[in-house]
Amino acid sequence: MEIGSIVLAFIGLLLALTVHEAAHAWAASRLGDPTARLQGRLSLNPVVHIDPIGTVMLPLLAFAMNAPIIGWAKPVPVDGRYLKHFRRDFMWIALAGPASNLLLAMLASLLLRALPLLPASVGAISVVEPLLQFAYGFFRVNILLAMFNMIPVPPLDGSNVVAALLPPRLAHQWDQVRPYGIFVLYGLMLTGILGMLISPPSALLQELLLPRAVLLRLVQLL
Repeated sequence: MEIGSIVLAFIGLLLALTVHEAAHAWAASRLGDPTARLQGRLSLNPVVHIDPIGTVMLPLLAFAMNAPIIGWAKPVPVDGRYLKHFRRDFMWIALAGPASNLLLAMLASLLLRALPLLPASVGAISVVEPLLQFAYGFFRVNILLAMFNMIPVPPLDGSNVVAALLPPRLAHQWDQVRPYGIFVLYGLMLTGILGMLISPPSALLQELLLPRAVLLRLVQLL
C-alpha cells in the first residue's frame, strides 16, 4: 500500500476502534456503572483508548505488508457491582461496541452513495477519489470489526453475550475458558478458520448495505 493509503486506512481503523470502546463506556454509564466514565473512557479522543501494540503497531504492520488486519483497543472496565441486573446489563454493554460499528458502516454506506454525485475535484485538487477510498475502507473495517467481535471466543464481545444468555451454571463454566480465549483466537487466525467464520456474514452485510450496482460504480471511480 502507498503511504497515503496506509494513513487513510489507519485513521479509519482508529476512529472505528475509538467509537467501539466509547460505545461500551456509554452503555455502562447509562446502566449505572460510572467506572469507565470516571477513568475518562467515555470519550471520542482516540488517545484514551489506544493500545500501543493492538491499535498502532500490529495494524500498521498489517497495512504495510498487505496482510489481514489485526487490531484492538484498550478494553473498557466494567464493575458489575454497579449493575442492577448484571447478566442482562453486561450483555447490552457488550453489544454496544459491535452495534456502534454497524451504525458507522451504515453512515459510510450513505456517504458512498452520495460521493459519486459530487464534483471530482475542486480546482486542481482531487476531492472525491480520496474521500471514496477512505469511506470504502471505513465501511469495510467497521463491518469486519462488528463481525469479528461477535465471535463467541473470549475476550471478544460475542463471548460476553453468550455468557449472559446461558443458564448461570453453564455461564460459570463458560467463563472458565476465558484465560485460554486469546490462544483459541490466535489459533483460529493462523489456521484461516477465523476468515471462514467472518467472511460470509460480512459479505452478506456489505451486499445489504451497499448493493452490487453501487459497488461496481464505486470500483470504477477508485
